[in-house]
Order: sequence, then structure tokens, then C-alpha cells
Amino acid sequence: MTVWELRSASIERRGFLPIVTTRGDRLFIGLLGSAYLHLLVIGVTDWNIWVASGISLVWLVVVMRWG
Repeated sequence: MTVWELRSASIERRGFLPIVTTRGDRLFIGLLGSAYLHLLVIGVTDWNIWVASGISLVWLVVVMRWG
């Protein structure tokens, strides 16, 4: 993130998230959501952890792109 920020400065913008966010904010929100998703899958379902990882990857891409 540091190298990315130095190469091109982040612009605050508003996507589907109800707040104005920077690139770092969206990364943090995406990683936090992924952690909660993994805990949910481990605690509630009998799915393989790779399923949660795949869903988390999609979630992170969506938040970074359109969040």
C-alpha cells in the first residue's frame, strides 16, 4: 500500500459503502469482512475453509473496486 500510495495518491470517494473512503479504508474494511466471513464459516457451517477464502477474495475485490 505504501508503494501504491507513493506512485499514485489515493482519492477519497464514495461507492456503495455509506461513508467516504480512501484506498486504505477500503482495504481495511475488506480484510475485516473477510475475517468475519471466515469465523462465520468455521463456526456455523461444515464447509471447507477454501470456500470461505474464495468468497473472501471476491468480497475484497468488490470492496476495493466499487466500495
